[in-house]
Amino acid sequence: MLGSFSIQEAIETPLWPVAALALGLIVGSFANVCIHRLPLGQSVVTPRSRCPHCRAAISARDNVPLLSYALLLGRCRYCRAPISLRYPLVEAANGLLYLGLALQFGSTLRAVVLMAFTTALLVLSLIDLDYQLLPDVITLPAIPVGLTASLLPGPPTPLNAALGAAGGYLTFGLVAWAYHRTRGGEGLGRGDWKMTAMIGAFLGWDQMLLVVFIASLTGTVVGLALIAFRGGNGKSRLPLGTFLGLAGIAVSFVGEPVTAWYRGLLHG
Repeated sequence: MLGSFSIQEAIETPLWPVAALALGLIVGSFANVCIHRLPLGQSVVTPRSRCPHCRAAISARDNVPLLSYALLLGRCRYCRAPISLRYPLVEAANGLLYLGLALQFGSTLRAVVLMAFTTALLVLSLIDLDYQLLPDVITLPAIPVGLTASLLPGPPTPLNAALGAAGGYLTFGLVAWAYHRTRGGEGLGRGDWKMTAMIGAFLGWDQMLLVVFIASLTGTVVGLALIAFRGGNGKSRLPLGTFLGLAGIAVSFVGEPVTAWYRGLLHG
């Protein structure tokens, strides 16, 4: 409890949105490291970041979020090789997410929890887009973290979070089993099950269903577009984790009013 109060006191400041933006940019820089190294099985702590072309170590002055990229004109200081635009975009996206959460939820522990959650979703989305991989090192520890966070004031309740985690895992497991029985192949990787359980732990049962609905709908639209314009087929694999992650980020902002509106329709 003392830890909770100290964190709460630290974020109760008029400058909280500005601090959240700055924190988001810094964490976004670390997110880039995770996106690059985790699929390769490398440590995200050591060694320090290096240019992928000349292997020169990146100094602290060249690692300031957004600013360093702009000052270097998007190129390595030493070999002048271009730096991927994704790096500043991830930093900017994470910073704006933190700013949005700070403005919407105020200086609350719920905002801090959702910041960590959305960063994890951003990292998972991009890793799955590149490798069709959802690392257990993110999804598995995040499930108990989400369940513990449900003890804080506000949604979801501990019961709702537990139902969301269990329901998300079992529902996707059932879909994968049915697909295997009817089509004879693997329809959903276990990483998708674990990621959905993670989303359920943080957002609860009802919002987890909303995430799955949005992700499935978006994935279907994108799949049909690929078939129509790129000559794909119904067996083409799509990174479901990417759609789950983006939907989870959106629902973090709008999930409560949307699910409240839906419940109102059912009971109206």
